Amino acid sequence: MAATETAVLGGGCFWCLEAVYREIRGVSRVVSGYSGGAVDAPDYHAVCEGGTGHAEVVQIEFDPAVVSFRQLLEVFFVIHDPTTLNRQGNDVGTQYRSVIFAQSPAQRAEAEAVMDELRAAGAFADPIMTELVAAEHFWPAEDYHQDYLARNGHQPYCQAVVSPKLAKFRARFAALRSA
Repeated sequence: MAATETAVLGGGCFWCLEAVYREIRGVSRVVSGYSGGAVDAPDYHAVCEGGTGHAEVVQIEFDPAVVSFRQLLEVFFVIHDPTTLNRQGNDVGTQYRSVIFAQSPAQRAEAEAVMDELRAAGAFADPIMTELVAAEHFWPAEDYHQDYLARNGHQPYCQAVVSPKLAKFRARFAALRSA
């Protein structure tokens, strides 16, 4: 049995990240949820009100022999805008912040290296605002948030926001897609 690792990333609405990471080979599980706040067992409405301090995140279980943490980060920095503070498009608030919850010192070092490389390459016109913090408790979101695009693809938000991010991933990272 292959050893798996866990990554926890926040880049705006968790529905967008979940849809993308579900398609990556080597990823065995993606769960939408909340991390980085001060309230135990937060719910969606409390997080959306902005008072809990949590970010919407995805918890990704992956096989590092198939897909590396670096590759997951490379996707992360393409599918969201890491240069906006506490917002992604029309989604505004600390719950939509760009954040990496490093699960180990190795993940922290890799994330620092990737961000340094992006800065050195001038990949973005504006400074990267992504927070890099130590792992915090992960709270799974309510069941109706899981696999959201597959169950709600007809909804306007999914058509206008989630699906274009998924299409961008598919075009840019075809080699990472599962069969």
